[in-house]
Parts: sequence; C-alpha cells; structure tokens
Amino acid sequence: MTQPAMAPDLQPVWQIMTAFQLSYAYKAAIELELFTKIGEGSKTAEALASATGSAERGVRILADVLTVVGLLEKSGDEYSNTDVSAFFLDKNSPAYVGSAVEFIMGPTQMRGMMDLTNAVRKGGTTVEGDGSVDPESPMWVTFARAMAPLMFPAAEAIASNIGLPNDAKIKVLDIAAGHGLFGVTVAKHFPNAEIYAVDWPNVLTVATENAEKFGVAERHHLIPGSAFDVDFGVGYDVILNTNFLHHFDKPTCVSFMKKLAAGLSEEGKIMSLEFTPNDDRVSPPPQALFALIMLAATPGGDAYTFAELKDMFESAGLTKNENIALSPMPQNLIISSR
Repeated sequence: MTQPAMAPDLQPVWQIMTAFQLSYAYKAAIELELFTKIGEGSKTAEALASATGSAERGVRILADVLTVVGLLEKSGDEYSNTDVSAFFLDKNSPAYVGSAVEFIMGPTQMRGMMDLTNAVRKGGTTVEGDGSVDPESPMWVTFARAMAPLMFPAAEAIASNIGLPNDAKIKVLDIAAGHGLFGVTVAKHFPNAEIYAVDWPNVLTVATENAEKFGVAERHHLIPGSAFDVDFGVGYDVILNTNFLHHFDKPTCVSFMKKLAAGLSEEGKIMSLEFTPNDDRVSPPPQALFALIMLAATPGGDAYTFAELKDMFESAGLTKNENIALSPMPQNLIISSR
C-alpha cells in the first residue's frame, strides 16, 4: 500500500495568519507602558496590574505572551525586560521607540491594510482622501511626533555624508520636514548652516519644537505649504529629500526632482532617503516589504530600486548618483548632483 505523502509544515501559514494578534499585544503593552513599569520595579502580575491600572488576569496573559515572543523574560512569578525591550521600549531609555506604534498602527495605515484586497484590485489605496498623501490628514502630525525616535540614526548618517567642512556656510532645504530632525541634525553638525523646512503648517509646529529643543531655532526657517507648490528659492548647497518619493508614481517623482534640481547651487547635492529593494524586488526583506505599505496607503507609490531611482534622477538632470546602504537601518541614502 502506498503511504500518504507527508504534509508540509503548516507553521509558516499559521504565523502569518495570526501575526496581527502579536501586533496588537505589542500595541497594548506600549499603551499600558508595561515595559516602563517593569523597568521601574513592578515585576509581578499583581504589581503590574496596580501600576498600569489593569486587571491582574489581563496583564498576566499579556506579559506571558510577550515572554513567548521574546520581549520579556520570566522567572517564577516575576517578569523582567530583555536587553531589547529595556533599550527600545522603556520610556525612561533615551533610545525609546515605542511611540512609533501610534503612526504605524494608526487609523489611516490600518484602514488601508484592512481593505488591502481592493487596493490590490485597484493598484492603489482605497482610503478616502488618498490615504498617506492627503495634505489635510492629521496622521502627519502623529507621524512627526511618533516616528521621530526612529529617525535619529538616519539623520546622523545623512549629516556625516554631506562631505563638507563642518564650519562651511551652507544653505539647506529640508523637504517634508515633519519632525524636522534631519534638518536639525545637520544644523547641530554644521554651526553655520541655515535650514529651510518645508511642510504643511500644522506639521511644522513639531519641527519648530525640535529645533528649539536642540538649540538651533535661530537657524531654522519655515516654508509652509505643499512641497509641490511652494517656491523654495534657489542656491541650496544641500537638499534633504527624506522618506518622500516612495509616496508617488514615477512621473510625479521625476517632475519633483526637476524642481529640486532647479533649486541647487552649482555644486549642490540632493540627499534622498528611501527604502530601496534589490532589483529582484524581494530582497532584502524590510525594503521589499515596504512596497506593501505604499500599495495600501498611496495611489501610486512604491519601494523603488536604485536602478529605478537612478533613472528618475537622471531624467531630472542629475547625472551623478551615489547609493549608500545605511545598514543596519533598512534604508539607502542616494546622493545626487549634476
């Protein structure tokens, strides 16, 4: 008798199908400040229940789940943070990034994912107001506040790759400034830099707060409005074009890069920060997976390969394009000039 073939392992399918449960467990832990309370000494379910204003049963189950996935450790009845959760998820850590969940799992992003089937059919977001490119969306203020902690490494990498003496007098344009940290970080490294931040007025309030916080407010100037419509002026030595192009289709990107190129000084450079997958579009995983977010949240955005970006930049008259991987961050920095 022929033996039936062994069935493949179902676990990969099961993990994908149930992954949302862990995302929501993580979100609940951040909102309850669970990692912070553990870091402050509340180690048991009873103590955590009191510290977070939760039911003991609820916090025990949540903490056990977080232990299963490796964000907590458990010994007897006591929980403790792992090195990762202590560094990134305790609000008392200077490297805290838990606030990012407010944007990544925010209403606009989640609506797009909840209707992903129709986004695939349409080839773009089904969220009313065009999702992530709606200028009136309050999510951009949320983005500016929530995502700022994740931007520090990239901001430092950009500043270190400008390639000019630190005492140089430079004029810097910060496109879609948001939290303002890219321009602010350049201002910190270049004490003679003047920063001109472009974004919608409500978002620029966050950039201003950060400029004041880091002591560069007197050199941080605002250009309120849509980056597509406002007059930037000319003579920029550096243009920071960060996390912007992936929201738009290729013709829009080419047109916008032409506008940026027109604002450069003779030796100026544009520094674009993007999630850039390899030409196969399925590696590395973080960059490749970013395309799904753009499908769910934008009408025509994408995670563009370097070859695609290079073609767009050359079409805008930018013939020199250097691609720098910012490992371990899942982004690339493309430095472009004429």
